[in-house]
Amino acid sequence: MRQMVRREIGACALWLAGCLLATAAGAQTGGEGLSSTLAAIKSRHTVHLGYRESSPPFSFLDQANRPIGYSLELCQAVVDEIGVEVDDPGLKIEYVKVTSDDRIPAVVQGKIDLECGSTTANAERSKQVAFSPLMFVAGTKLMVPKDSTISAPKDLQGKTVVVTRGTTNEQAMHALDKKFSLGLNIVTASDHEQSYQMLVDGKAAAFATDDILLYGLIARHKSQDKFHVVGDYLSYDPYGIMFRKGEPQLKEVVERAFRKLGTNHDLVPLYNKWFVSRLPTGERMNVAISPQLEDAFKALDNSEGVND
Repeated sequence: MRQMVRREIGACALWLAGCLLATAAGAQTGGEGLSSTLAAIKSRHTVHLGYRESSPPFSFLDQANRPIGYSLELCQAVVDEIGVEVDDPGLKIEYVKVTSDDRIPAVVQGKIDLECGSTTANAERSKQVAFSPLMFVAGTKLMVPKDSTISAPKDLQGKTVVVTRGTTNEQAMHALDKKFSLGLNIVTASDHEQSYQMLVDGKAAAFATDDILLYGLIARHKSQDKFHVVGDYLSYDPYGIMFRKGEPQLKEVVERAFRKLGTNHDLVPLYNKWFVSRLPTGERMNVAISPQLEDAFKALDNSEGVND
């Protein structure tokens, strides 16, 4: 099973890398030779970052209701690089709340410039938006009460499973239901916090989403004695930061920001800050970096001789 997981994750990483190497379509537009998004940012001196309220440790709210997280810190590095590109080092950041359901339209319609959450980069979504280099690899698993007998898909026969609307996990559960004829009652909630609450309230037998988000919710609610994460991966999900498709200049800025982080050896410490160390909100994830993600970060290191 472990070898199969590594093959699947490796395939995801290779696919994402292929997407990043592909030439983006569309000509640059906007003032001063900038692409449309960069020109708009330069004009308003502000970058609009999309954030999630309940996707710890990627994007969530601290005790003062301020957006924080791993993805947002990566986005802030991209904002710095945008400032270099548009010759405006004093760019301001405006945070815009998004959900699983409206995050892609928010990017496409120009409501946000970067989506800094916990979004899976896949071929279907790449028809509408572009993605940064790989920043995390997750997969769909199940959160169930500690006294539940559910430990594998077959145990879900005829049961209610909650998923967060607009996620790849929703698609994964429908595919699982069809494959094994489980007769599932798949219900949706608008965000991960509401999905979690449905499980707490006994309105669902299981909550299906990416394993790292389940661990984050358990840690945040200090509910280790009530719920746990079970079973094998039901899908494999490489994460990336979303931005508008068809802007080669913006794509290069995003990738350049990631290459700088990789070359400066900042990515692993940043990962450890959010996944290993204690979070600003008090909880601790204790999720060590995977070999696959560490390899992906090393591939971004442009130091002389590193990738020879």
